[in-house]
Amino acid sequence: MSALFLAACDPVGGSSQASGPEIGPLIDPSQPVRVALLAPAGTGSQDLEWLARSLKNAARMAATDAQGAAIDLRIYDSGASTESAVAQANAAADAGAQIILGPLFAEGANAVGNAMMARNINVLTFSNNTQVAGGNVFILGNSFENIADRLVGYGMTQGKRNLMVVAENDIAGQLGGRAIETAIARNGARLAGRVDHPVSVSGINGVVPRIAEAAQTGRVDAVFMTANNQAVLPYMTEQLAAAGVRSPGVQMMGLTRWDQPADRLRLPQLAEGWFAIPDQTLQRQFEARYAQTHGEAPHQLASLAYDGVAAIASLARNGQRNALTTTGLTQRAGFQGVGGVFRLQRDGTIQRGLAVGTIRGGQLVVVDPAPRTARGLGS
Repeated sequence: MSALFLAACDPVGGSSQASGPEIGPLIDPSQPVRVALLAPAGTGSQDLEWLARSLKNAARMAATDAQGAAIDLRIYDSGASTESAVAQANAAADAGAQIILGPLFAEGANAVGNAMMARNINVLTFSNNTQVAGGNVFILGNSFENIADRLVGYGMTQGKRNLMVVAENDIAGQLGGRAIETAIARNGARLAGRVDHPVSVSGINGVVPRIAEAAQTGRVDAVFMTANNQAVLPYMTEQLAAAGVRSPGVQMMGLTRWDQPADRLRLPQLAEGWFAIPDQTLQRQFEARYAQTHGEAPHQLASLAYDGVAAIASLARNGQRNALTTTGLTQRAGFQGVGGVFRLQRDGTIQRGLAVGTIRGGQLVVVDPAPRTARGLGS
C-alpha cells in the first residue's frame, strides 16, 4: 500500500512559478532532510488530543514511506501559546531543522514565520488562513478562497452566474464572505446581493425574508452560504426551504462540508446543495491505511501532515538541492497528495484540486470529480 502513497505524492515535472524572494536552505539530497513538526498541545481537549496524535502519526507514516529519500522527522509540542510555538521553532532550528511543518493556528504560524525568516527557513503551516500566507509561510489547509473558487467556477459551467452571498457577521463569516466575492469576480460571475446575519436564531429569522424575496425575483441563480458555525447550516436552510428557497430551483452551495456530521445526510433541506470535498478515492485509501496502522480513524486534518512531509520527500528523492526553497516548493506541477493534487503558490497560498459533492437520496454523491493533475487547477 505504501507504494501508492509514494507515487501519489511525487511531482510530475514542470518548472517553478514566477520569480519572487528566494527563501530556504539548499540541501544535500543524499543526506537526511531535517524536518521539524510543531504539533498542537493535546491537553485539555479530547478533540485536540486526537488532532495532535493524528498529525504526528501521519507525519511519521509519510517519513516511513519516503523510500529514495531520508526524512529526519523531529516532533515538538508547540504548546498552548504563540510564545511557546516560537520557542519550540527556535529550538528546532538550533537543532538543525531545515524546514518547519506546523503550527496549526494562524497566529502561531505568523509568529513562527517571522522568527524563522531571519534563519532562512520556510514554514508549512496547517492553517487555512490566507492572511498569514506569504514570505516564508505557506498554508497547507484548504482555504475559503480555494473552496469558493472551485464552487463558483463549477457553477458557471452549470449556468449559475448570479450569486447571492449569505455570511455570518463573525470573523470567520466575514473572511468567508470576502473569499466568495473574490471568487465571483475572478470567474466573471455576478454578485446578486449580500446578506450578513448574526449567529443566532433571531438573526437568521431576521434575514430569511430578504433572501427569499431576492431569490424569488428570478435574478438570483444561487445562494452561497458561509455557514461556518455548525448550527447555522441546518437551521438557515430549513427556514429558507420553508420560504420556498431550496436546490435545485435556486442552487444552494456552501463553504463547509454538508455531509459531515453524517446525520446531515438525512436533512431534506440540504439535498442537491453543492459543497467541495477532497478526492474521495485517495482520501479513503489513506484513512483505511491509517486506521489499520493506528487502530483509530485519523482526524480530518491528519492528511495535511502526510502531504507536507511527502512533498518534501518527493523533491529530495528527485535529487533537488532546492527542495526546501521557495522555488522548489512552488513548482508548477504541484504534488499528488492524500486528498488530491495540490500546488503551493509564491504568495504562500495553496491550490487544492477538489471535487464538487452533493447529497442525493441520503448519500454523498460526487457531481464533478477532482482534477488529477495540476493542469486542472488552472492558472
